[in-house]
Amino acid sequence: MTVEVAYALPEQQVILPVLVASDATVEVAIKASGVLDQFADIDLTTQKVGIFSRLVPLSQALQPRDRIEIYRPLKADPKTARRARAEQKPA
Repeated sequence: MTVEVAYALPEQQVILPVLVASDATVEVAIKASGVLDQFADIDLTTQKVGIFSRLVPLSQALQPRDRIEIYRPLKADPKTARRARAEQKPA
């Protein structure tokens, strides 16, 4: 079956089609895609992954046409950033 593996940086995005066995997992598809060779900063032990924006474990079984997404860690806490922007606005 065919699935896609997606990874994005601020300046670059890749979506790689991958042909995997019908019993493949998220981890198998990511490794088969070659994305780990293209982006050395990906660390599957710490980064979260999902299928169509829904968090899943690396052991999740795949369905045909699933899009696996590898999420980068946030640079700033959203609450802290929002608070800082609010404090900068003039009264």
